[in-house]
Formats: sequence, C-alpha cells, structure tokens
Amino acid sequence: MGRTQPPLLVVCALRIERFALRRGAARSSADEVTVLRTGMGPKAADRAVRTALHDPRNTDAAVLTTGFCAGLAPGMRPGDVVVADDGHESQALAAALKEALADTGHTVHTGTLAESDHVVRGAERTALAATGAIAVDMESAAMRRAALAEGAHRIAAARVVVDTPEYELVRVGTLRTGILAFRVLRDLVPAFLEWHRTTALPWR
Repeated sequence: MGRTQPPLLVVCALRIERFALRRGAARSSADEVTVLRTGMGPKAADRAVRTALHDPRNTDAAVLTTGFCAGLAPGMRPGDVVVADDGHESQALAAALKEALADTGHTVHTGTLAESDHVVRGAERTALAATGAIAVDMESAAMRRAALAEGAHRIAAARVVVDTPEYELVRVGTLRTGILAFRVLRDLVPAFLEWHRTTALPWR
C-alpha cells in the first residue's frame, strides 16, 4: 500500500515563522506536512526550495509558501491574510482560509503579492501599491519560481500581514502586531492541511 496523496511542503523564510507553523502542525497532529525554512531573501529561498524538491520524500509535493508580509492596500490590518492570485490553487486556498478565520475578525485578501529584496517602507510602499499589488514580501515569488522550475504542479502562497501603511514595522506597535501575526500564522495550519487534503491530485 502506498500513500494516498502527495506530501505537503510548507515553505517559510524565518525562524519565528517556522516556529509558528510547527506549533500549528503539532496542535493538528499533522504528520504529513514538512515545514521548510529557507532563510531570508530570494536567493536563499530559491536554493532551499530546489534542494528540497530533489529529495525523494518530496516527490510530487504540493508547495505552499507562507510567513509574514507587508500590506499595501488601504484598510488592511495586522493579522489579515493575503492569498496570491498567481495560480489556479488560489481560489480553493482562499476559501479554506476564509472559513478558518470566519469568527476572528481578520480578512482574507486575494491579489498580487509583490516581490522585494528588502523591507519596504514609506514612499516605496506607496509606489508598489500603485502597481495594483496588495502586499509585498521577499521570498514568495522566488519560492514559486523554484517550485515551477522543479516541476511542482500545485503551488500556492498565503501570507499574514504583519505591518501596513498605518502600522509600519518601525513603530511602537511592532511587538504587538508581530505577536498577533504569529498567532494567526500558527492557527492557519489546519486550513492549510484542509486545502491540501481536499484538492490534492490522486497519488500515482
């Protein structure tokens, strides 16, 4: 007897993100998920994802990139969630996350997740918002490119907003918003698993 579905590789950049995801996986008794920390920045993300997908244990893995991001759209709040709309997986993932967050007061936004190689603030944040992007982070795009290059068929991205134009990281509320984003990311793991279980292609 073999596996009934492909594995799930959840990819993040930071130690604190990995800690949140592992806490969430432990609460869910989720043995089928592997949490991969890539390190910060596009180059580290690309390298780590390519290496992981060469591991036979990750054959046909679904790749879900996650962690924290900076919100760009007006009205976003720390703890909101952004689902990148750059693939056919986004609709199903957004639906699972909306159900998970239904009673929390946090909103799931679907749209363009911009790429940067540094923390974005002030005028640069405004310029990115003018392109139509609703959030920005440093690794999701690189993770996606690497997964596509290695032949992954199911790729999605969901990020938790940790700061917004009204609540930038340099402000006093940083610690409070960081703790909030940590808790939301931890609590999203069951929704990630539900998305994977209900949309996975038959194992071959």
